[in-house]
Amino acid sequence: MATCGEYIKSEFPSIDEDLYQYVEGILASGADDFEDSNELYDAIGEVLHEVAENKSEIEIRNICERLLGIMKPDKALPSGPAKVLSTPVHLGSMAASLETNVEEIKSIWVMSRDDALKVDAKKLEKAEARLQQKQEKRSQDLANSRAPVAPRLESATASQVTSKKEAKMEDKGSNRAQDIRIENFDVAYGNRVLLTAADLTLAFGRRYGLVGRNGLGKTTLLRMISSAQLRIPSHISVLHVEQEVVGDDTPALQSVLQCDTVRENLLQRERHLQSQINSGCSDPSLGTELSEVYVQLQNIEADRAPARASIILNGLGFSSEMQQRPTKQFSGGWRMRLALARALFSRPDLLLLDEPTNMLDVKAIIWLENYLQNWPTTLLVVSHDRHFLDTVPTDILHLHTQRIDSYRGNYENFEKTKAEKLKNQQREFEAQQQHRAHVQEFIDRFRYNANRASSVQSKIKMLEKLPELKAVEKEVEVVLKFPEADPLSPPILQLNEVSFSYEQGVTIFSGVNLGATLESRICIVGDNGAGKTTLLKIIMGLLTPTRGVRHAHRNLKFGYFSQHHVDQLDMSVSSVELLQAAHPGKPVEEYRRQLGSFGVTGDLALQTVASLSGGQKSRVAFAKMCMGAPNFLVLDEPTNHLDIESIEALGKAINKYTGGVVLVSHDERLIRMVCRELWVCGSGSVRSIEGGFDEYRRIVERELEVQAK
Repeated sequence: MATCGEYIKSEFPSIDEDLYQYVEGILASGADDFEDSNELYDAIGEVLHEVAENKSEIEIRNICERLLGIMKPDKALPSGPAKVLSTPVHLGSMAASLETNVEEIKSIWVMSRDDALKVDAKKLEKAEARLQQKQEKRSQDLANSRAPVAPRLESATASQVTSKKEAKMEDKGSNRAQDIRIENFDVAYGNRVLLTAADLTLAFGRRYGLVGRNGLGKTTLLRMISSAQLRIPSHISVLHVEQEVVGDDTPALQSVLQCDTVRENLLQRERHLQSQINSGCSDPSLGTELSEVYVQLQNIEADRAPARASIILNGLGFSSEMQQRPTKQFSGGWRMRLALARALFSRPDLLLLDEPTNMLDVKAIIWLENYLQNWPTTLLVVSHDRHFLDTVPTDILHLHTQRIDSYRGNYENFEKTKAEKLKNQQREFEAQQQHRAHVQEFIDRFRYNANRASSVQSKIKMLEKLPELKAVEKEVEVVLKFPEADPLSPPILQLNEVSFSYEQGVTIFSGVNLGATLESRICIVGDNGAGKTTLLKIIMGLLTPTRGVRHAHRNLKFGYFSQHHVDQLDMSVSSVELLQAAHPGKPVEEYRRQLGSFGVTGDLALQTVASLSGGQKSRVAFAKMCMGAPNFLVLDEPTNHLDIESIEALGKAINKYTGGVVLVSHDERLIRMVCRELWVCGSGSVRSIEGGFDEYRRIVERELEVQAK
């Protein structure tokens, strides 16, 4: 096979390495796959034409014949001399005397044909049978090699078409475009196609919000871009905030500053030169080089970098004291904030954010919204936060039915434009259907009328030329349904003069006097670390107050959705098996009915939990929580992995639920939908405030203004 490779290299010295590997891979499958050079030409001819600058089709076919000869040296057919007529033939005169010259015509058109070129039907049948057996054997071997011995995750794959012009510019290093165009690309996850023949254009300096239902591939698309499986110009820097910062002894502020590698390298060079000069080295070039380093540091405003990094950290909730702490002392949520701070500080050409508000409290979300409105480069963000999508993006990208549609404006404009677009599309479809029916009626009526034959034919041709319009596919409405709760007579839940302190003596809150009923829809807000989750655990009786008393109805049954609930699911089993393990002894139909109440239907219920999207895992967690028939729901950040439609459905489900609800959330849309009472954690206390979320937002914005000053 090395001989084939050498021959290809000699004929096409400028062939691209990827194309060469592709051609060699086809040839490596074996000579038995090709009966003749025509089959080999069908397999690789198009690729060879792409890389050949001045070779004709005949030359490419000759190369394919030569390759087949190398692969089948013992069966290579000698190509004999071409057969030509010995004298010119005048076909007109021969046709005039057809009866007398029949044998002569035969001698030209029939008798001269080489029998070797005729298809042997028996050989063809045998060849097809051999090919069929070979394909069946390969399929069987492939199936055996893929037989899973343990559940394993499918991986995502992507392919795209790159124009020759862009490829040449990339090779020459002359591509300096700031806009990003990914054209005609496909993305699949295992056997499931997520995107097909899709196009994505990101103009430099614009901010794009990527929206779509759970499980359609939004997060996968971001990973395909960041991992370079979808190619973009190589000079464009990409940063995807996906993994938390690794904990070590580096202070948080220094961890952010280290992202600016140019500044770090210059400072390191400055220290090295300074130490050489201080050690007595008299080389005059050191002073010159040190002066150049100082100029470069001044040009990039290196002295302002610590202040800029501190502002970003402060906005994301890091106090001055926290900024000096080693990163290893922070929890996973705070390390994710640190990863976001590093991304905002480094300012890549393309910043990819996946649900950035998940790890933030309301104050940090408001700060981030304001900060990103002045983002200088290109931003692509996946978010479920309606207010965030109304505030930050300049464009919305809608992922649906394996394609991406682009809309100018924020989410509110997108909803209006999309509704109008679908209405017009449906109107055009219905009008065309009526027109088709009217024309078809005319055709059916006069099909056999000789006088109308020409009219009927023109009508038939007109119908054939009409573009095929499709009816609007309505997205299935997301429905979540909590089970009916058993009624209880009050009092239900009461906290009297409750205080809580950890063993280290740190008081979280004190003097809390609050109560809840089965009609309660209480939302708890406050900064991260203010004690929201601690308060929930006291409400459920999982923590005992340091002081004060918690009163709860004896028949009160809590359903608890933890913010880490999704991460704690067994990923190796199906959703049905997960519910069976948690609540054994029930019919399978009951588990499936429970999952169906939260939108996990059909094959989804039988897939491994690991293969589900984040939003689908959340629905499984809801279904598991409700198997115990609770009459009071305690929900800690339930929207973290849900899409906009699912959050809307969650709000409706909470409002219809007949039990009580205490909710910790930063999602403004959900809070406004369900909140009847707002509890604010902060400054060592928990208080109920009048005016609802509007009043709380005003308080937060005033605090941010004070911080900015």
